[in-house]
Amino acid sequence: MRLVVQRVKYASVTVDGEVVSKIGKGFLVLLGVTHTDTKENADYLVKKLTNLRVFEDENEKMNRSIQDEKGEMIVVSQFTLYGDCTGGNRPSFIEAARPEQANPLYEYFLEQCNQKGVPTYPGIFGADMKVELLNDGPVTILLEK
Repeated sequence: MRLVVQRVKYASVTVDGEVVSKIGKGFLVLLGVTHTDTKENADYLVKKLTNLRVFEDENEKMNRSIQDEKGEMIVVSQFTLYGDCTGGNRPSFIEAARPEQANPLYEYFLEQCNQKGVPTYPGIFGADMKVELLNDGPVTILLEK
């Protein structure tokens, strides 16, 4: 499982001209699932993500988590995180999990983030989404398990 985590001032996801998720301060998370991923991988990354200290404290040091900040998250499923371009210029997505495996893990991940007390909103799995954000910093972190 791969995550691209962006600290944002705001973010939104639009599908067919309709905003389906919108947050203020928090994280926009792009989530990719591969064949070998399990709920244990998701649990590890949920814990890592919700405790990730990338928000500034009173001394302007990255020392506060999204939980400390009472922030929100949008999590967008993105199979292209497993795109492989080593064999040419057209990516191969053979390492990305099929939707019947990826979607349940994506839904589980969302549920676990919410259970940690971080309001977490979805994109639309498999949809053509338009994602808008204002990256704060910019701060972008890669997490993988």
